[in-house]
Amino acid sequence: MRSGKELILATKEFAKENRTISWFHLITGLLIFAVSETGTVLFHNIFIKLICSLLSALIMARLFIIYHDYLHRTILQRSLPAKIIMYAYGIFLLSPPSVWKRTHDHHHKNNSKLYSASIGSYPIMTKQKFYASSPRERFEYLAVRHPVTILLGYLFMFIYGLCIQSFMANPRLHRDSLIALIVHALIIITVLWFGGWVILLTSVLIPFFITLSLGSYLFYAQHNFPGARFNPNEKWDYLDAAMQSSSYMEMNPVMQWFTGNIGFHHIHHVNAHIPFYRLPEAMRKIPEFQNTIRTSLSPADVIRCLRLKVWDAEKGRMTGI
Repeated sequence: MRSGKELILATKEFAKENRTISWFHLITGLLIFAVSETGTVLFHNIFIKLICSLLSALIMARLFIIYHDYLHRTILQRSLPAKIIMYAYGIFLLSPPSVWKRTHDHHHKNNSKLYSASIGSYPIMTKQKFYASSPRERFEYLAVRHPVTILLGYLFMFIYGLCIQSFMANPRLHRDSLIALIVHALIIITVLWFGGWVILLTSVLIPFFITLSLGSYLFYAQHNFPGARFNPNEKWDYLDAAMQSSSYMEMNPVMQWFTGNIGFHHIHHVNAHIPFYRLPEAMRKIPEFQNTIRTSLSPADVIRCLRLKVWDAEKGRMTGI
């Protein structure tokens, strides 16, 4: 079994983009989104509207993975049309390019480090540090990781965390955070003015709520799952962090498609330059990737992940409190 640099080198053949395929996925995703959004407006039957609303939410999640790959410099580089589309989508989805790229790059370089992994990720405390913290610090820590906070990722992670908090911290660096908030407010006001409450719910609020809740949970569970390991900074290793602290989330083919194969998260952390549409191929052809910790979107696995609160150094695993 390969390890270390040998395993990383084995992924290089998959870190090659097919520009035609990249454009195909982006364009078809945008077309499906346009059709589903049109359906939320034109259809009168509320059940059909809700089906279109759900489709909008799921295709928004897929488009987010394409945007995520673009910011990793994995696909569609040196293309002005792609740059315009991707940056516009980041603003639209309350994921401003400046803050997302900065925090996400930090996350990849510090994944599973006990003392510097919280930027761009959910915070991790050791059990010892948690019980040594003040009541307010405990409350704030648990609030960020609480299931309700994750469910309301639309408000807490994206509107507040990625937009309001980032702009207040550094207005000059994160002007696009303010732009995202203004654009989102204008979308809501415009749709409400011309379409009314029902269309606002089905074309904007429900899709955003579902997409950003799903995104918040996926980002949580990809690094907070039974078996995940965290290490002090001095004992941290890049490949170990990718393989032992990033999950393989098993999904049915439909959800795998809508989530842009992000469930192959351990492979993505080994080599972030593998396009999302080549991750399953890397999984099939590199045996080392098949022997990994798995989770899923089943209710039982979701509950197991959400119960994890702190890193117990003595037991060498995440536990409750």
